[in-house]
Amino acid sequence: MARRLGFDHNPLRRRLDVIDGWLLPTVIAAFITLGPLLAGGIGLWMHADNAAAQRAQRSWHEVRAVLLQPVPGPAMSGNGSNSWLVWAPARWTADGRTQTGNVPAPAGTSKDAVVPVWLNRAGHVQVPPLSAGAARDRIVVAALFALASLAVLLTILAALARWLIDRRRLAGWEAAWRSVGPRWSSDWRNRSGS
Repeated sequence: MARRLGFDHNPLRRRLDVIDGWLLPTVIAAFITLGPLLAGGIGLWMHADNAAAQRAQRSWHEVRAVLLQPVPGPAMSGNGSNSWLVWAPARWTADGRTQTGNVPAPAGTSKDAVVPVWLNRAGHVQVPPLSAGAARDRIVVAALFALASLAVLLTILAALARWLIDRRRLAGWEAAWRSVGPRWSSDWRNRSGS
């Protein structure tokens, strides 16, 4: 490890070799340093977004809607949870007026089933309100996505740096060969010819 990082003081080791040796530890250190900062920042941003969404949802009111046709998709699983929502035509009464339109309903719900529908102040249908669990899940997913994006970005930057180092290293080898190659070839011809 000391040799790869250039701590052995080898006079033949080029500066590019030392930079190449430090590339992976630098990328790991950058991920370890930036990862928590990025995940924390994204978590705070998502928390603020969730709070804003929940404040807006406080003005919503719930009505009951009757589905006008069956909702496609699988019925509820054995444990009774089904988070797959499909927009389906339904009829409901709000402010004394009967209205029809598409509402979010669990997949596999039959025709004439009654489903809860959330309306905003303007009377427009909304997706179900954000629950505490869903808000928590949004924060976790956003933080994981941010960490994965950081890992991909650092990997791309490391690959680009490695490509540039290899190009400079190859150019250095070619320059060294151009200066030494003709002498070495002539020395070899002189030795083999005598």
